Amino acid sequence: MRGLDTDVVVVGLGIHGSAAAFELARRGVGVLGLDQFEEGHHRGSSHGRTRMIRRAYPNPVWNDFVARAFDGWERWSEAGGETLIRTTGGLYAHQGVSQLQGPGCELVEDPHRMRELMPSFAVPAGYRAVHDPSAGVVEAAAAVEVARSGARAAGAELSFGERMLSWTRSDGAVVVTTDRRVVRARRLVLTVGAWAGRVLTPLSDLFEVWRIVTVTLRAAQSVAVPPALGAFSVDRPEGLVFGIPDAAGNGFKAGVDAGPVWDPAEPTAPPTDAEVAALVELMTGYVPGVDPDVVEAASCLYTMTADRRFVIGRLPAEPEVIVAAACSGHGFKFGPAVGESVADLVTGVDREDLSFIGVGRRVRR
Repeated sequence: MRGLDTDVVVVGLGIHGSAAAFELARRGVGVLGLDQFEEGHHRGSSHGRTRMIRRAYPNPVWNDFVARAFDGWERWSEAGGETLIRTTGGLYAHQGVSQLQGPGCELVEDPHRMRELMPSFAVPAGYRAVHDPSAGVVEAAAAVEVARSGARAAGAELSFGERMLSWTRSDGAVVVTTDRRVVRARRLVLTVGAWAGRVLTPLSDLFEVWRIVTVTLRAAQSVAVPPALGAFSVDRPEGLVFGIPDAAGNGFKAGVDAGPVWDPAEPTAPPTDAEVAALVELMTGYVPGVDPDVVEAASCLYTMTADRRFVIGRLPAEPEVIVAAACSGHGFKFGPAVGESVADLVTGVDREDLSFIGVGRRVRR
């Protein structure tokens, strides 16, 4: 084999690409990370101050991966000297039978018990809820910085504003051509988010990209601060409403897990006045008494699969290429677990436990 420029090229440096670079570099693997946009951009899915974390998931097949994520956040918090997880508890409201389950979770049917668990959350009449005592808030911006700083400290090169043009396989290696250089590496990791459908042509019909809007209200409102308010969601036919409490002065944030299909090549349109007003109406309805003082309205991209599961693994026809994509609006909380999984796959560790989110799945619309 001809000489290599690095061991691994990671393309896409959102939370999962940054996590992969961090987990690989801390194992002593040579890493070059690339992102087509400048650091701090808002063109993907990893910007913003906070995200939700929970153990409550629709299927027990997720439980081990969720546990790996929680363990990973502890590892990252220690490595970065940062508090990355703030436990608030969560209450997830639904009509009919809920599929949510997980360690420590309980079904709550008594409205009085719901108010006792989360006094500020007005669960709609006739709804039941699943309580998750482990749920809380991820300090998302800090988490991305911990991953990138840790990767750099361990020797990784992270290059922003550098776009991959193509890749080819040659003599057991991968040759990556960018708009600046040609790099020869042992492995290629593609964590390209909303661009997965364009970059991964054989899998393109798995992915659909949505534009999602979130609104954040003024911080330090007692009704929106734990323990009065924790993480929550309300499952509605129009789309799931999610709420993230003001756990550390970041304000009360909410959004709806539904939005128009979007071309990631186009800058994400900012929220309209009507979109902000509709979200504020939901926020004040579910958290009565909160002051609708909007401090931020933002848009981001969800890369969806039909079954809402991720796509992680080696490309079957190109085993030198590892993919981590389509996190369907709930992927940030798994950042350390995704990074660990990619690092395992790159270094030859078998991960049979990933089969439920593996590349070998064939999900079609």
